[in-house]
Amino acid sequence: MAHDVIATCPVCAGELLVTRLRCGECGTTIEGEFGVGRFARLSRDQVVVLESFLRSRGNLRDMERELGISYPTVRARVEALVRALGFGPRDEDAAAAEAAAAATTDTAAGRREILERLARKELTAEEAADAIRRLGKDPR
Repeated sequence: MAHDVIATCPVCAGELLVTRLRCGECGTTIEGEFGVGRFARLSRDQVVVLESFLRSRGNLRDMERELGISYPTVRARVEALVRALGFGPRDEDAAAAEAAAAATTDTAAGRREILERLARKELTAEEAADAIRRLGKDPR
C-alpha cells in the first residue's frame, strides 16, 4: 500500500527531498533529488480548503456553507492558502496592505462569531456587547 509523501522534516521543519522513484509495474528505479512540489507542502487543513475551493469553483459563499465557517473566515483561509502556495504579495507595501486587511477581516470574523453565539443564546446581550468591545482592544 502506497502512502503519501511527507514534505516537511519532522526534526527541523525543512523541506524534504525525494531521492528515489520506482515504477510499481516494471521496477524501473530513478535516483536523484526531486522536490515534492508546492501542493505536497500544504497542511491537511489547507488541502481541505483547496478541495472545497475547487469543488465550489471558487465561490466563497458555497465554501462557507460546505465548511460551516463564516465568510470572513473562508476569505482568510483562502488568503492563507494563496500565501502558502507562494502567490502572496511581492513587495512590502502589498504585505502591509494585506496585513491591514487581515486584521480587519479577523475583527469582522470575530464580531460575526460573537453575534452567531448570541443568536444561539450561548451569550447574553451584555456578554456579547463586552466581547465586541474587547475585539478592538485586542493587541496582536
